[in-house]
Amino acid sequence: MTKHRIYTTSFASVYPHYVAKAEKKGRTKAEVDEIIRWLTGYTQKALDAHIKKKTTFEDFFAAASKINPSRTLITGVVCGVRVEEVEEPLMREIRYLDKLIDELAKGKAMEKILRA
Repeated sequence: MTKHRIYTTSFASVYPHYVAKAEKKGRTKAEVDEIIRWLTGYTQKALDAHIKKKTTFEDFFAAASKINPSRTLITGVVCGVRVEEVEEPLMREIRYLDKLIDELAKGKAMEKILRA
């Protein structure tokens, strides 16, 4: 089975789209970063390093040793797919991130986005 192309895409190439989507709706880059840090457990310094290094999505999530266990509370549809039903683990992590960014862009409060 061939890998989905998003796995070998650099996280740094998609990150500006996450930020642009949020900023277009009046949210901030800092909020995008907070979401990513919450999901992955990365520090801001580590996140910045992955962006600078152009780490692939596959390696970005593989290196995230403190993935937030509360991410399983993320439910809903992204690109016509229910995130909680995605079977492939890496694709599920990517969809979790997509869903969180969608929630941010839709104006949801950070406490709710971060499942506090």
